[in-house]
Amino acid sequence: MNLYEAIFVRKSVRSYTGEALSPQLLDKVKAHYRELTGLFGGIETEISVLDNRRGQQRMLSLFSVKAPYYLVFYSEEAPRYLMNMGYLMEQMVLYMCSLGIGTCFIGSNKIKKELQEKDGRKMVGIVAFGKSKGSHVRKQAEAKRLSIDQLCIFKEVPRQWMRQLLESARLAPSAMNDQPWRFVVYDNRIHIFSKKHKAEQLRKWDEVNFGIMFANLMTAAEEMWLDVDLIRLEDISQKNFPNSQYVLSAILKS
Repeated sequence: MNLYEAIFVRKSVRSYTGEALSPQLLDKVKAHYRELTGLFGGIETEISVLDNRRGQQRMLSLFSVKAPYYLVFYSEEAPRYLMNMGYLMEQMVLYMCSLGIGTCFIGSNKIKKELQEKDGRKMVGIVAFGKSKGSHVRKQAEAKRLSIDQLCIFKEVPRQWMRQLLESARLAPSAMNDQPWRFVVYDNRIHIFSKKHKAEQLRKWDEVNFGIMFANLMTAAEEMWLDVDLIRLEDISQKNFPNSQYVLSAILKS
């Protein structure tokens, strides 16, 4: 299974065996992170792997998913650093899924002070991981997501590769499964918007959510050998929209 295939079958695993992962497998996870490229350049990030097999991270287990390991993501604070980290986090969970490891994004509201910062970088998110009880994957049809037609406005009849990009984006996980993205679709470009929230607790996760979705979209583009740029178009960003906010555009380079 590669990362693109993992998009369609990965599920959030909330029950783990507690069995140890081999040092070699943990080293592969760490090495893969070092090879990743962020969505935005020049933002310093790092990870820590926390061993919870003996309950050392009791606070994490108490308030969220009890797992044998946790992967903690840190970033320097910079423009769009939350979106950048969401992009990296999703690539990591897809990679771990491809290795047969179960994963689950978890909240980070009840974290010990000593974990909230590392080397001057702020903790952004946590992923629980380990060997799952039962399968770490599911059928694509089992994903509880809005349909393509609910998420998209089609200005032109989409080609097959465009539908594949949109399906990959549609399947992205998000906080509370909120799916804040909306797409305006043309023949060779997608304008991406965030729906406006009434709940503040959902709005604060939007940048991370969008980073996760962009990871799916760009993973799909790479799989299909499509050269796609994510850019912000000034003529759209200067417009006011009553129920949404412009984020970025995905432009197919000819």
